[in-house]
Amino acid sequence: MSTLPETRALPVPEGLEGERVDAALARMLGFSRTKAAELAAAGKVRIDGAEVGKSERVTGGSWIEVEMPAPAAPVRLEATPVEGMEIVHDDEDLIVVNKPVGVAAHPSPGWSGTTVVGGLAAAGYRIATSGAAERQGVVHRLDVGTSGLMVVAKSENAYSRLKQQFRDRTVDKRYHALVQGHPDPLSGTIDAPVGRHPQHDYKWAVTADGKPSVTHYDLIEAFRAASLLDIKLETGRTHQIRVHMSAHRHPCAGDLTYGADPVLARRLGLTRQWLHAVRLGFAHPADGRWVEFATDYPEDLRGALDRLRAESGG
Repeated sequence: MSTLPETRALPVPEGLEGERVDAALARMLGFSRTKAAELAAAGKVRIDGAEVGKSERVTGGSWIEVEMPAPAAPVRLEATPVEGMEIVHDDEDLIVVNKPVGVAAHPSPGWSGTTVVGGLAAAGYRIATSGAAERQGVVHRLDVGTSGLMVVAKSENAYSRLKQQFRDRTVDKRYHALVQGHPDPLSGTIDAPVGRHPQHDYKWAVTADGKPSVTHYDLIEAFRAASLLDIKLETGRTHQIRVHMSAHRHPCAGDLTYGADPVLARRLGLTRQWLHAVRLGFAHPADGRWVEFATDYPEDLRGALDRLRAESGG
């Protein structure tokens, strides 16, 4: 694979007449306006041979040249033990793990910490080779800052059939989330498209051009400052629960990325979002029988609830 920068030259569509350079590039090349603005600021964007800034306007029919960054080096899988990762279930076709907080599902550019895939490799597990090299066997993911249940395929048949169940939305994925305040109504559905945040590459947001995203929630327990919710995902977008609850004005406690109150986070002893994948149910890929797995809250999340109950006199 070449690691040299690539220069792309494209005609500006007439429909983008008058758009800013960063907005036009984002639409033409499919990445964020932030990334387009960074390229312009670095002198990597030219129109008809002349270097331009991010805020200049494009003209339909002109040629825009972009010097793209060199492709990242292939991500390597490091077989590294993962402290605290529990094997909930293991058979010939799949493994269900209880992922600790601070662990990624698989290697990715810029991530140097431990991963579920690397932890399984270190423990001697052989998993499916389907999927990209760095995420083989990974059927679905959890955020680094989210703990709980994940299923990893060991056989190629299991990978294919589990992926299809996720696509068909027949998997029962349940989370518990501690959110700030008290949602109104206390049980409901949030149906709002989720896409890349227009200003921040590392965030997601409710956007008009996002992918359809549906989150169902029900109250489990109410406290003075927060509510514990049972959440069922109908879709599985990146950061979906965190984005939806934040857009609903009730961010997950401790989730400073999406607007949580840092004072409450400190009071509850939280250093991450209070979000845990508590239950996972699906048709077993070998014989179609329905299987379900559940897990308890980790210590930091239990501690936050204990503090809230003490404050509420419970």
